[in-house]
Amino acid sequence: MNETTRAAAGTDPAAAGTGAVRRPRFLLLPMRSSCASERIYKWTLPAHEGELPDGRRYNACPTAGVCADLCYARAGHFQRGTVLAAHQRNLQYVMDDLPGWEAQMTEELTHRRYRAADGGTVHVRVHDAGDYWSLPYLRAWLRIFRSAPHVTFYSYTKQVALLEKWVRPDPPANFRWRYSYGGTQDELIDPSHHAHADVFPDEESLEAAGYTSQTPSDLRAVYGPPTLGLAANNIPHLKKRQGGRTFRALQRKANAERGRGRERGPASRRPQAG
Repeated sequence: MNETTRAAAGTDPAAAGTGAVRRPRFLLLPMRSSCASERIYKWTLPAHEGELPDGRRYNACPTAGVCADLCYARAGHFQRGTVLAAHQRNLQYVMDDLPGWEAQMTEELTHRRYRAADGGTVHVRVHDAGDYWSLPYLRAWLRIFRSAPHVTFYSYTKQVALLEKWVRPDPPANFRWRYSYGGTQDELIDPSHHAHADVFPDEESLEAAGYTSQTPSDLRAVYGPPTLGLAANNIPHLKKRQGGRTFRALQRKANAERGRGRERGPASRRPQAG
């Protein structure tokens, strides 16, 4: 059994046969990269809303906007049985035992696989799907970042207000984050000041807008320019729904429509005959 399968299945020998919650040996999975020399690992939660096997509802992306209906992580293999189950187990772990999860993650990052023998840097992408869904969860990650200065962590996030208040004033030196458009807090993103990303219909449209493509390397989220563009994933029904527009443009449209709805107020009721 390879490392990825083992982590997805959960192989904590202490839990075997006891009825206890099974924990994966490794919480972080290797991330596929177009560059063989890039050592990237990832931590993933389920995308947006759903229901755990025990019936509890969750929202791992509380500030998702139009992106919720266009998210690659809510389609394809992300929603298949074993993959979704593994992501939900990750979320259930942090929901039910945040201190235990933090302790395991902190200990795991001392493993030799997170230290590059060639003097390079190991990177961890926090949230291939999901987001910093609560303040206690964010604070746990900040402590983890500071415990592992030999690793560089990075995230795309739509939790603009949360990170501006709790991270921006004193960020860990080894953490890079980039706001991504398509969320309910888009208006808080200052494109002249904040590193950000937008999802475009294709490579040609992002280049025409003056954005740099993320396609050559996911590490452009860390080392790329402030304006980073992502071409929409080749998922036909999602590309059709996006309709040739960027996530930022779609969110602006949604916000404007909501604003007009508030201005109109509740529909007036017809007077009843006396």
